[in-house]
Amino acid sequence: MKCPFCGALDNKVIDSRLSRDDTETRRRRECLACNRRFTTYEHVEKTPIMIIKKDGRREEFMKEKVRAGIMSACQKRKISIKVIEDFISELEQDLVEMGEPEIPSSIIGEKVMKKLHALDDVAYVRFASVYREFKDVHDFYSELKTLLKRQ
Repeated sequence: MKCPFCGALDNKVIDSRLSRDDTETRRRRECLACNRRFTTYEHVEKTPIMIIKKDGRREEFMKEKVRAGIMSACQKRKISIKVIEDFISELEQDLVEMGEPEIPSSIIGEKVMKKLHALDDVAYVRFASVYREFKDVHDFYSELKTLLKRQ
């Protein structure tokens, strides 16, 4: 690692610590040439996950879009931000662990609906109405009947 002060390449690691979420390592280093200390951060390079949309387009997975959809569905419900953020992190990790460079959007939608169904029925129906593109009240009624049968 190049010293930011003198440019020398020789340094030693004094201290290493994991970040709170264990995804990054913070290293405290000391330059052997000028004896000044500096901090570096090490993390695993992520290859982007491409999502195959319903119409065949491909776009990079953006958890902000997933968060916006879930937050909209959970609006005015008793679901904490922490629960939502934990779920989004789990979802992203699941997608990475699949090891596929391209993933159909339907997989993400189904995972979100399954989780929302376990958390809150109203949030589930709200999300399903957008995801499944309900056309009229009959689509809502059909989904509600299915939901009531499961209980």
